[in-house]
Amino acid sequence: MKNELKVFENNNIRSIYNEEQEKWYFSVEDIVRILTDSVNPKDYIKKLRKRDSELSEGWGQIVTPLKMETAGGIQKINCADVEGIFRIIQSIPSKKAEPIKKWLAKVGQERVQEMADPSTAIDRARDTYKKLGRSEKWIQQRMMGQETRNKLTDYWKDHDIKEGEEFAILTNIIHQEWSGLSVKEHKNLKGLKSQNLRDHMSEAELIFTALAELSTRQIAESENATGMAENKVSAKKGGKIAREAREKLELQTGQKVVTDNNFLPAKKQKQIKNKGTN
Repeated sequence: MKNELKVFENNNIRSIYNEEQEKWYFSVEDIVRILTDSVNPKDYIKKLRKRDSELSEGWGQIVTPLKMETAGGIQKINCADVEGIFRIIQSIPSKKAEPIKKWLAKVGQERVQEMADPSTAIDRARDTYKKLGRSEKWIQQRMMGQETRNKLTDYWKDHDIKEGEEFAILTNIIHQEWSGLSVKEHKNLKGLKSQNLRDHMSEAELIFTALAELSTRQIAESENATGMAENKVSAKKGGKIAREAREKLELQTGQKVVTDNNFLPAKKQKQIKNKGTN
């Protein structure tokens, strides 16, 4: 299983690729949010199922609970493959229905291309960030940070750390150590919901995240850390190195590295703000 964020018209859609089945699964909640512009897609889905009895009866065959990132950490959320998403779209009157159908078909074709030539995935990620208005400098740092992250998770996989919950626990330890905030607290500070935190970090935040994860991996390698207990120690040590560097920079510049800045469109930021004041 491979978790990814896909982007449709500046909206993030959580997705996961099942390599055994060779198919994508998408967050039903994210799709419904985009189709309906609803600030409460879970409530919309409940009403949708009451309205469409046939959809409700087959719901168990349409959706599959899969582990994905949420505001509360890694949790199981309802997902559906392309066929399932098409069935849900049929029950939602939306002008975005056809564009999303075309987008889903394109995602499937892109995966075939990536399997034939993995470099296309990197090029596509760069193009996506460019379309979202990110600078070349930011994109470079984001890509380098992802490479650092991948090397760390590869180490974890080879040293008795399970993907999913255990990855999330170690990631949170590193993040808490260097930034002073948990991943959830950092997302809340930036006003993020289902969005990927790293996609809304500043260049400095990306750099210190990468430093913390690079330090964690190198410390773990030097100590041959294996299992959760030993890797938790490495995570704390790696995060501490980045925290000390952050504090020195803040002392010199008088500016905080961790901020509430994000890249959300103004409309979405206003919706989140209004929701928080209700």
